[in-house]
Amino acid sequence: MTYPDALSLTGRHAVVAGGTKGTGAAVVARLAAAGATVTTIGRGRDASVTADLTAPDTAAAVAEAVGAPDILVHVAGGSSAPSGGFAVLDDDTWQRELDLNLLAAVRLDRAVVPAMLDAGRGAIVHVGSIQARMPLWNSTLAYAAAKAALRTYSLGLANQLAPHGIRVNTVSPGGIHTEAADRLVDRLATQFDGDRQAARQSLLDSLGGVPTGRFAEPHEVAEVVGFLASDAAASVTGADYLVDGGTIPTV
Repeated sequence: MTYPDALSLTGRHAVVAGGTKGTGAAVVARLAAAGATVTTIGRGRDASVTADLTAPDTAAAVAEAVGAPDILVHVAGGSSAPSGGFAVLDDDTWQRELDLNLLAAVRLDRAVVPAMLDAGRGAIVHVGSIQARMPLWNSTLAYAAAKAALRTYSLGLANQLAPHGIRVNTVSPGGIHTEAADRLVDRLATQFDGDRQAARQSLLDSLGGVPTGRFAEPHEVAEVVGFLASDAAASVTGADYLVDGGTIPTV
């Protein structure tokens, strides 16, 4: 695909944290297709820079490796908390959820943004979640709280960095059709006599319904990230773009 000049990222260096699979891999492909040189950060050996960003002491080494990127995208996130609501979430669980879904981005920004400030330009995109607005208490309460904090942090960072030529925005997906989501459907299907369609519908219903009738594809989230990273969004900062098929009602 050829992108218009305003959407072109030719000559720019993008860094994507959590860019080796799922939505992160789709973001990497989208930025590369627009002409960017992309460095991925992840735990696996297929990452450009192998690092566990949940560890407090890794961000400085990552910053040294990536230099002063034009684009910084933080996609890494997820939840491993048990179901059962607030009572089953001990301090260790809360810390894991906060480290992955909030503090990893905070630490990476703190390490990388000074070089972007010296360059006087840049775009930062944090991938959050609609659960910042509609937390699902049974299974992902700590994750939702961390993503809400990420959104608030992003707003403050956007206000601080805008006068220095750096834009900060968030993208908040709802359900995303990934391999992990397919595996979840397979597990749920056992509760519906093997009926995967019924299992998939139960996921949509758990979100209160999705007007488009489906989860977003990873590339659809990536397209929004690509827009926010480009000059087409030169006057967009502090915004939160929902990619949720209408799950969050508009007013």
